[in-house]
This record gives sequence, C-alpha cells and structure tokens, in this order.
Amino acid sequence: MNIHEYQAKQLFDKFGVATPKGIVAATAAEAGAAAREIGGPGLVVKAQIHAGGRGKGTFKNGFKGGVHVIDSAEQAQEIAGKMLGQTLVTHQTGADGKLVSKVLIAKSVDIAKENYFAILFDRATSRHAIIASTEGGMNIEEVAEKTPEKIVKEFIHPTLGLQAYQCRKIAAALNLRGPLLNQAVKLFTALWNLYLKSDCSLVEVNPLAVTKDGQVVALDAKFNFDDNSLYRQKDVAAMRDITEEDPREVAASEYGLNYIGLDGNIACLVNGAGLAMATMDIIKLHGGEPANFLDVGGGASKEQVAAAFKIILGDAKVKGILVNIFGGIMDCAIIAEGIVAASKETGLSLPLVVRLEGNNVEAGKKILATSGLAITSADGLTDAAKKIVAAVGKA
Repeated sequence: MNIHEYQAKQLFDKFGVATPKGIVAATAAEAGAAAREIGGPGLVVKAQIHAGGRGKGTFKNGFKGGVHVIDSAEQAQEIAGKMLGQTLVTHQTGADGKLVSKVLIAKSVDIAKENYFAILFDRATSRHAIIASTEGGMNIEEVAEKTPEKIVKEFIHPTLGLQAYQCRKIAAALNLRGPLLNQAVKLFTALWNLYLKSDCSLVEVNPLAVTKDGQVVALDAKFNFDDNSLYRQKDVAAMRDITEEDPREVAASEYGLNYIGLDGNIACLVNGAGLAMATMDIIKLHGGEPANFLDVGGGASKEQVAAAFKIILGDAKVKGILVNIFGGIMDCAIIAEGIVAASKETGLSLPLVVRLEGNNVEAGKKILATSGLAITSADGLTDAAKKIVAAVGKA
C-alpha cells in the first residue's frame, strides 16, 4: 500500500521527524486558506498523486508542472484551481495520467545540500537496512550504477535495533558535522521508530535536505507498508486511496485475491504465487503474453473463483483464459464448480483452457466435461500453455 505525500507528512509529525509544515487542500479556496495559515512568501503547491516526476509533468488541460513555488495565498488559490480536478501526466503515470483531487501547500525551503536516506527490509540478509547517499534528489538506482562508492549501507540488528553510533556513522558519511550531526541522529532515530512501529517495508526520504539556515529536514518521502500487518495499523489502513489503484486490484483485495494487471492478452487464474509465476513463464515460453498475475490462494471458495473470473473479464485486452490449479488443500471439484458458475453467469465466449491436478481431480474434470460449456482440458502445464496460446492466436 502506498500513501500520498501529505499523509507521509502526517506520519512525520506523529513521530517527530523534522519536516516543513504542510496542509492538504481539496479545493482552491482551501488552498488559499492553507497558504494564509502557513504564512509568508516562499510556499509550494504540490499535486498529490501516487507517482513521481510531478514537477516535470503536464496536465491534460495544458497546464505545466505539478509542483509550483508561490509567494501568496492568492497564487496558491489560483495554481490549485488549475490542478484540482485535472489529470496530470508524468513519466511514471503513463499516457492516461492520474486525476488530482488534492494538493499540498507547504513551506518551501532554501536547500544548501540534498542527501538520500532510506530504511528498508533487505531480503538477501533478512535484516532491516539503511541506505544513504550524498547524491540526493536523484534516483538511487542511477547513483548505484554510476557512482556506487557514494552509497552507504548499514544493517540494523534484529533485536538491538538502530544504535546511536550507527546514526552518527551515517551522518558522518553524509558530511553532517557539529549541530547538523545532532539533528541528523535525532531525525534518523525518529524515522526508525516510524518505520518499525508503522510496519513499513520502505521509508525513502529523497531529498533529505540541509537548508541554508542549518536545518536537517525530510522534504519528501515514499512509503511502502507490509500489507500483512495492516490489520493492526488502523490509522495507516485508513490512508488508503483506492482511486489511485487499479480497480481490478481493489476488487480482488475485497475477495482476498492477489491480482496484478499486466500488458498481455492471456489471463491466468492460479492457486499459489510460485505456480502463478511458473504459469506466466510457460505462457511466454510458448509465444504468449500473460495479462495478469492472479493467485486465488490455497483454499479458494466457489465465490472467490467466480469473482476472479469477473475481474479477469474486466480487462478488455484479455483474449483467452488459462486456469491452472494444483489441488493440495484446494478441492478441484470446488474450483470446477466455480469455473462453470462463472462461465455461465458472465456468458463467457473467450477460449478457456483448464488444467486441474491433485485433490479430487477426477470429480473436478467430470464437472467440467458435463457442463455443456466450451472448456478445453489440459493434461499438464506445457499442454495447457500450448493450447491457450494456439486458441488466442486463432481468435
């Protein structure tokens, strides 16, 4: 789950992370009022969408830029009026862009130096880690490729947590000395507490700025949260903005399904993430392109299978469906009943290939065979992939 920049600032405030004051606004009038409340010249208006590159983006109404520095409440209201309700296109949104429904009014700062700071979970070592660099304001991947020596990595002990000496070590690597070092240690500690207590998998601050008046502040942040922990993070879960998400993924989450849309035309319905990955791979191996990753889990119900079909058919690019089920906990007969029910309910006319194996497989195959529907059975994964690719090629 991702959150907006203004929501990140709310978390910063909650955990004592130094950041410029900001107020979110949903109307032009609210933007003007927010600017007056913050006060003074040197303000910034930022469009709030889940995408980077906002400053260089272009609205479909022709207005340039999703980030503007302004000096008055009147300007804030005017700029916000040109952003709100409009679609912003950046290099990360794709051609469709994203609708701007909120803007952030914040105090701008005079930046003397930009650094990069992130806390994340390193899967290679199964430890939390801090990554920092003096090269802030740019993609860390680019820094890693061109100047890897400018990246500092510090692993955090799983039981001791982040230690003060580690904070000082990172601050020194970022050339933060004297009073700046003390501010940095405090900020790093606050970010660690935020990361840990909010069940984050990533907190990326870029840039971590040093201002001309000698302040260390977090200007912008990207958050990722562990979805499996959201049940105990009620405040974080409430920040979810489903208008920023793929409607199919939203629908899938309501039924406990794991769905990710892709660019191909062969839809996959599989139980188990590993099997789903293998299914997508073998489709590509035989010349096809998967339209999605869809894992119905180890114990899906008939209703979940029917819901999965409806989500798949919501993608206009889909020209065929491959169902690949291995019945361990899963009962193949239940899957077969769900397939038949969903096919009849949706009036499915696309090619459908089904491969069933495992628990109660014979009963499942009998249900499909006697359904009266145009369902192609497959004897193995290779056979299934070849059949669906061929069927879509003829469609």
